[in-house]
Amino acid sequence: MPSAPPGRTGPPGRSAPLARAAVALAFWVTMAGTTVPTPLYSLYQHAFGFSPFMVTVIFAVYALGVVAGLLALGRLSDQIGRRPVMATALLLAAAAAGLFEAADSLPWLLTARVLSGFGAALITGAATAALLDLAAPERRLRAQTLALAANMGGLAGGTLFSGILAEWAGSPLRLPWTAALVLTGIALIGLSAVPETVPAEIRAGGIRLRFQPLRIPADIRPAFLRAALAGGSGFAVSGVLTAVSGLFLATVLDLHNHALTGLVVALAFLSTAVGQLLVRVLPPARTLPLACAGLVLAAALIAGALLTGTLAPLLLGACVNGLATGTAIGTGLGTINGGVAPERRGETVSTFFAVLFSMLSVPVIGVGVLVQATGLRTGGVTFSAVVAALAVGVAAGLVRRTREATGAEESGTPGPTGTPGPTGANTAGPSAALAEEA
Repeated sequence: MPSAPPGRTGPPGRSAPLARAAVALAFWVTMAGTTVPTPLYSLYQHAFGFSPFMVTVIFAVYALGVVAGLLALGRLSDQIGRRPVMATALLLAAAAAGLFEAADSLPWLLTARVLSGFGAALITGAATAALLDLAAPERRLRAQTLALAANMGGLAGGTLFSGILAEWAGSPLRLPWTAALVLTGIALIGLSAVPETVPAEIRAGGIRLRFQPLRIPADIRPAFLRAALAGGSGFAVSGVLTAVSGLFLATVLDLHNHALTGLVVALAFLSTAVGQLLVRVLPPARTLPLACAGLVLAAALIAGALLTGTLAPLLLGACVNGLATGTAIGTGLGTINGGVAPERRGETVSTFFAVLFSMLSVPVIGVGVLVQATGLRTGGVTFSAVVAALAVGVAAGLVRRTREATGAEESGTPGPTGTPGPTGANTAGPSAALAEEA
């Protein structure tokens, strides 16, 4: 993820609305391409003859690609400019779509997913920074909201539209990718309306590739880890829903509907966006406890859907999990933006998302192993129990830290580092922190 924008070459002009729309479209299209295969996994499984476990591996390599891209290329747009990095992300998305459309074996799918991961890593930092660059100072929070809408809207839109095309338009393994390629081409053309916002003297320095260090400042480490564990748990559930929703609907509910698979995952991503927005209006001290409670409830709903073979708990569980995940992520970003010096925020945010995407990939493979060994119901219920236990553990840590802080205040001694309280950097809400960051 990029650090604070290095500055615009000039104030936003009359073309700024068009430029912002073009950046948002590029962001949306690239992220949509990462979820187009979600409703299609069962079709690929049937066509190429691989196991449910391999479905989870195909999904997991995408997350690993995102982590590698964030660590190796997360600050590239700060060095060479926003436009070339966004264009590269779109070209990677197009290459992934082309590989998917031409795929005739499993290695094609794996390669395409890795390219999708790199594209997502590049576009997330570059497009978010470009939208902030193009916004007037008083509209930076609105620009952050637009970036969130493009990101999560793309993730939701890709899987939903792919499912609809696969279900009712024919050529399910070809047409969604043709549509993705057309949209990518439009987005590439749209970048011509986007001015470069990184100053020429900075771009003249060229590329200086190095892995982004994974660092957590000591002052916020406890709060960071709690938010990352909660958000990562929700990410893991979203990953499992993305990888095996189609399998669950087909084998447990006997619902062979690709559009329905897309809807389940789309609800999870849209709810995640809503959860991040909720953080701006909720009291800071309540956001993470509410997220933990939501994760426990979501795990119970998903387990109930598996045990009873009913659709409604699955849909509700996807929504609740998304809300909880978004709230935890928003809390973590608020902690970083409010408690970390500007020159350290970029590497701390990269560390935060590296943890989230690692928890997105590794548990998904574990669930694949469980499903292969014990069946979908047992594997899914076991995973749900683990997520609930982790959320309860984070909540218990919150209670303990609050008691320690209360005891320290009563005795007149300093409270534990990183504990939200009535004073200190960590009390800044995410909305205030985002405004400060902008």
